[in-house]
Amino acid sequence: MPTPILLATRNKGKAREFQEMLGAEWQVLTSSDVPDLPDVSEDGETFEANAQKKALACGAIFSGFVLADDSGLEVDALNGVPGIHSARFAGEPSNDLRNNELLLTRMLNVPEDSRGAQFVCVLALTKGATVLGLYKGILRGRVLYSARGQGGFGYDPAFVPEGYQESFGELDYRIKNSISHRAQALQALISDLDQLKKNRPQFF
Repeated sequence: MPTPILLATRNKGKAREFQEMLGAEWQVLTSSDVPDLPDVSEDGETFEANAQKKALACGAIFSGFVLADDSGLEVDALNGVPGIHSARFAGEPSNDLRNNELLLTRMLNVPEDSRGAQFVCVLALTKGATVLGLYKGILRGRVLYSARGQGGFGYDPAFVPEGYQESFGELDYRIKNSISHRAQALQALISDLDQLKKNRPQFF
């Protein structure tokens, strides 16, 4: 029987990615599956602070494992913007299309050799009030001049990872899930979970 783990998000695309990467051993729940979870203000100054804050707040309500991520796109030519504000770059409510349009507008006159960027993901794993680990993944790439592809979510159509010609909106999801910033952070998490089972089985 799979072990439930609460992913502190209502983003179905993100939950689908985590389920595919974690595999059948885990049952990924979202905030929509658990009543009475608090709305957590992501007012930290770093990805790490936001991820940990969300995980601990949900862990006060949900008795099992909680996994919270904070992720975003850091663009070199914009001095790291949108960064921790990636989800609401174009304002409230969060809207992927408007965020991409604003990004591409801001990058319109930036030459090809200065369009470097990186996706960053930080995962926080908690159980109750215990922080079991923080995990970080970074994927370098570049920002396109126009969005390409219908796959993925967020800034995927505007971002081409290093070593590829296709955007994240065009790449097969299996390739994306093997190289992404989330995949890198999650691989480190999965390795720790294996050790956790051996050394602290009371958590399972």
